[in-house]
Amino acid sequence: MCTHVSRPCASHGLPGAVIGAQCVAAGPSRRKELVPGPGLGLGEQTLETGTEGLRTEAPAHLWRPGLPRSAKIIGCQVQREPPNSTQRYTRWLNQLEPGQLLTQAFTSHGPTVPMPTWFCSRAWFSHVGPFDEGGRGVPEDLLFFYEHLRKGGGVVRVDRSLLMYRYHPAAATHAVLETTIWTLRVRFLEEQALPRWATFTIWNAGRQGRRLYRSLTAESRRKVVAFCDVDENKIQKGFYCHEESQERPKPRVPVLHFRAARPPFVICVKLDLTGGAFEDNLRSLHLREGRDFLHFS
Repeated sequence: MCTHVSRPCASHGLPGAVIGAQCVAAGPSRRKELVPGPGLGLGEQTLETGTEGLRTEAPAHLWRPGLPRSAKIIGCQVQREPPNSTQRYTRWLNQLEPGQLLTQAFTSHGPTVPMPTWFCSRAWFSHVGPFDEGGRGVPEDLLFFYEHLRKGGGVVRVDRSLLMYRYHPAAATHAVLETTIWTLRVRFLEEQALPRWATFTIWNAGRQGRRLYRSLTAESRRKVVAFCDVDENKIQKGFYCHEESQERPKPRVPVLHFRAARPPFVICVKLDLTGGAFEDNLRSLHLREGRDFLHFS
């Protein structure tokens, strides 16, 4: 059941529509929310009983003259209510560099601009396709974002905080299983990034790195030449044995210190959690994101 009514955005200078709704299944509501306006644009504003609030001046800033429209999703920075909610996620959204809006699409944070602020051309939305209407538990924003990127779409962020996120325990996002997101992310990584690399190193010989290795297809696992880490215990052991493998002998992957490993890296270390130690280590290698490494944390 939808509890908000659509509003034309012509008064804000946007030739589209911003519509709020609260529905049991997010996918069907998304399609209803994206009602065309009199011009070329479509806007998304999802108000799950106060979960998100798009400020009244947002549409004009999100689709201001001069921003590229064709094949782009345009979003904005956000703020949280209460202010200390999901601090790492909020910093990540607000501080990504323009190039990272594409290169960090593989992380567990999901889309690099939040869906309630999305704007795109009507023609591009039709080209990418409608939101998945599989119902509760379907990450329709991630699915649409991935399809957008598959078709060559770009991402633009307006560097103004125009969205307020409020915590809501009944929000549809809580129904999406972590395992569902993980599987989609791994498949997207294998489809979009790994084919460019003949070999690669997984940065993190701990649980997350090993989980990624086990989740890869056999073809992708054969490209993994090493794990790397800073943990001396893992490094001294010397290797990781894939015990679940049906191969004989079972694959053994070397575990190296990160300075002894060679790029490209798929990084399974969470950002903004080590007081800057991990980020300092990564910067010390003078690598280029997207070419020499990707974040999968």
